[in-house]
Amino acid sequence: MSESQGRAVTIAAIAAEAGVSLPTVSRVLNGRSDVAPHTRERVEALLREHGYQRRGGRPRERARLVDLVFNDLDSPWALEIIRGVEDAAHAEGVGTVVSAIHRRVSATRAWLENLAARASDGVILVTSELDPVLASELRGLQVPAVVIDPAGVPSLDVPTVGATDWAGGLSATDHLTGLGHRRIGFVGGPAPLWSSRARMDGYRAGLGAVDVAVDPDLVVEGDFGYRSGSESGERLLALPDRPTAVFAANDQMALGVYEAARRRGLRVPEDLSVVGFDDLPQAQWSSPPLTTVHQPLAQMGTLAARTVLRMVRGEPVETPRIELATRLVVRDSTAPPAG
Repeated sequence: MSESQGRAVTIAAIAAEAGVSLPTVSRVLNGRSDVAPHTRERVEALLREHGYQRRGGRPRERARLVDLVFNDLDSPWALEIIRGVEDAAHAEGVGTVVSAIHRRVSATRAWLENLAARASDGVILVTSELDPVLASELRGLQVPAVVIDPAGVPSLDVPTVGATDWAGGLSATDHLTGLGHRRIGFVGGPAPLWSSRARMDGYRAGLGAVDVAVDPDLVVEGDFGYRSGSESGERLLALPDRPTAVFAANDQMALGVYEAARRRGLRVPEDLSVVGFDDLPQAQWSSPPLTTVHQPLAQMGTLAARTVLRMVRGEPVETPRIELATRLVVRDSTAPPAG
């Protein structure tokens, strides 16, 4: 008997002993054909020698650990998601590991190896797209996954949790047109993101409802950061026929628009109305308090955690896509246009 028999062994340890990568072991476990026969034999022999127990045979009664993975952790938005996930995990006695992979292939590979080494039971990915390669690796590890706010079009193969972004964009724009605004700027998030596109489509629909054509000069793409909001706001406010209102696709960029307005001596809301999206805690503390679309971020995290824990137990997931309702929160940053 090898010295590791009788205790848990990870596929990371198997990979190291076999002199192959973790994805190779994952492909062997997953029954993939794209592994050289001699490599497959070596890996299978080590799996037998160490008495490796494949997780696919019987669901666990309860999970011990889940991974929560972000692209970045530099936003208060992420903290709300973490709070929701940890609340749900703690209620079931499950630990949470939080990681950021910064959209780098090397970081993703390192995270996968760590995931295998610590034998995590489930994964929650945030603003990510579960590409076929990553999905295959997770299947090989027999680790269920849920995606919060998917980057691309939501997949039917992996459960996703999001919010009604289109409806939120529409309600923000309807609020501004209802106040009498017609020159409404839009500061969007990165175009490839599903949520960014949905919020912009809601903005377009809101303008269309009052027969206002979208002016390309009034649409600027940001990156969801404060600085991009400030720079985008400066670009909009420098126009000869500047907007009387701006809808920013998140609160961070909306507060950046505040800064651009201050630099130009414009008052919010007397000279410029501003609406955000997310309803982060700082929205109500800003000066003036920000009108914004509330997105139930903590609830999204809680629901994602409960979903992945059900999957660990082998329970069915009722629907592959869950969208939680957004709602407009009117504060003091919006008013009818001057004059």
